[in-house]
Amino acid sequence: MSLLNKLRLTPSSLRSVLPASQRLLTEQTPLDAWSLQILVKLGWELPLRHCWNFQTLPAVQGAGELKKQVESAELKNQRLKEVFQTKIQEFRKVCYTLTGYQIDITTENQYRLSSIYAEHQGDCLLFKASSSSGGKMQLLETEFSRTIRELIELHLLRQDSIPAFLSALTLDLFSRQTIA
Repeated sequence: MSLLNKLRLTPSSLRSVLPASQRLLTEQTPLDAWSLQILVKLGWELPLRHCWNFQTLPAVQGAGELKKQVESAELKNQRLKEVFQTKIQEFRKVCYTLTGYQIDITTENQYRLSSIYAEHQGDCLLFKASSSSGGKMQLLETEFSRTIRELIELHLLRQDSIPAFLSALTLDLFSRQTIA
């Protein structure tokens, strides 16, 4: 069992402990033996006032290993963030290609949809989710939405279907570009 598991520390909890210990050092508060031993093993320089009983402290084994594990976990976390960002971008591109809509989060529970076939860059739709789960969506009025009242009336108000509305809008915008 590793030292991390014995101490029930994760890299994030260790990071939260060390800054607190550093604040204690600057406030001239005595630290317990374990904290002093870990800080010294991690290479911290401690003022003499904190080492009053340092020679009698039991040796903390594996502090170097602990530091390596923290560094390894931080590196793994950074790599995961990079992979996650790449996958998010890949997913956004695929959604745009498949649906014809770029979806951006504008504020909490609010989404802007921009069509690949929009005539103007500012032509977009705003939807607001009634909850964070996004179960029920409501179209908010925009300058662009005022120009497509018939589609809104038919597909959203009568048929209560956002997918049918977006499909009809896509076909309408596509036909405007191919006719022109």
